[in-house]
Amino acid sequence: MITLDITTRQREDMIDITALIRQTIRNTGIDRGIAYLHVPHTTSAITINENADPDVVHDLLLGLRRLAQRDAGYRHAEGNSDAHIKSSLLGVDQTLLIDGGEPVLGTWQGIYFCEFDGPRRRKLHIRILAA
Repeated sequence: MITLDITTRQREDMIDITALIRQTIRNTGIDRGIAYLHVPHTTSAITINENADPDVVHDLLLGLRRLAQRDAGYRHAEGNSDAHIKSSLLGVDQTLLIDGGEPVLGTWQGIYFCEFDGPRRRKLHIRILAA
């Protein structure tokens, strides 16, 4: 298993980690297989979405804020229930196909580490299996 450190910059942040994941896969020398990505945090997530237009990240965060408002009368004492909800909505795992030593992504797709209770130092676990 490979563990990467991710440093988030603000309370809500979506960091494009596509290049980091590509390099991590290349470093293994595996030509074909599967990469499992896992975020071991309850207020973070990982997602695949458009990375060509930065407005998409803005709109995704705006939409998530509307779905899980920060001050909505939650009971959780830490005051970050909205972050837990956003993490659950996006999920903490992604599976990528690997072909030709590269992750198989669509033309406009990128891989994002999502932070909802930062800024913090986070972990991203990657398990790469050859096929």
